[in-house]
Amino acid sequence: MGRTSKDKRDVYYRLAKENGWRARSAFKLLQLDEEFHLFQGVTRAVDLCAAPGSWSQVLSQKIGGQGPGHVVAVDLQAMAPLPGVIQIQGDITQLSTAKEIIQHFEGCHADLVVCDGAPDVTGLHDVDEYMQAQLLLAALNIATHVLKPGGCFVAKIFRGRDVTLLYSQLRVFFSSVLCAKPRSSRNSSIEAFAVCRGYDPPEGFVADLTKPLLDHSYVTRWLRVQVYSTHTAPHLTSIPGGLYIEEEGAAGQGDPSSGLPHQQSGCTISTTDLPLTPHPAGP
Repeated sequence: MGRTSKDKRDVYYRLAKENGWRARSAFKLLQLDEEFHLFQGVTRAVDLCAAPGSWSQVLSQKIGGQGPGHVVAVDLQAMAPLPGVIQIQGDITQLSTAKEIIQHFEGCHADLVVCDGAPDVTGLHDVDEYMQAQLLLAALNIATHVLKPGGCFVAKIFRGRDVTLLYSQLRVFFSSVLCAKPRSSRNSSIEAFAVCRGYDPPEGFVADLTKPLLDHSYVTRWLRVQVYSTHTAPHLTSIPGGLYIEEEGAAGQGDPSSGLPHQQSGCTISTTDLPLTPHPAGP
């Protein structure tokens, strides 16, 4: 019985093997694209923490055919070559890596930056969430160097107790921030994906890999986060971190303030607004 249950849970693992994907995670990016049209108009894409390469495979098939060198994959470890993908074995926290990415794009910036990286899970939720948050911020930091204005950034996120701080950080740099959970992401997992569109750094911001991003002193924007699920999962109804969720009205039906759930392609969207005000400095 247990084995059957596991087989059902890993249907995407079997599909990945059957279709030649390097990992089942390829379906997560494909399903995110189905909902958000991530690849529309994209000619230059960067895959951070790319190994074993399933997201790079997707990118190479979706946009790599438009010419060589349009997809750059970055990881600390080497991975098997992929057609149409340039690989950089480097550290995403180093400026030299950002410069090499731009060099491969012949001086241009990327339209899309994605990151499916995750730390080795310890089973200690607070530790795992913290490590994932640091990885996401590192990916965001290098994205500020290589992403063009109006570009898109997609990264894995663990929705834990302090996730609102990550949402607010992302909202500093993007006009739209959505939290999405594809069908292929297991219900039992706290993983989701931050889909950030419309890269628009605040006035006066200077990208610097040597400094952390968690400084909102120059920002007066409001945070508007949409929590987006492509399938039903019980834990999605509770948003950690003290977020107040205000549900919008159904698409094309009534007033958003009516409190009705917003439905789109069988998906549920909830939104919230939070002021981005800097916290007073500690002692």
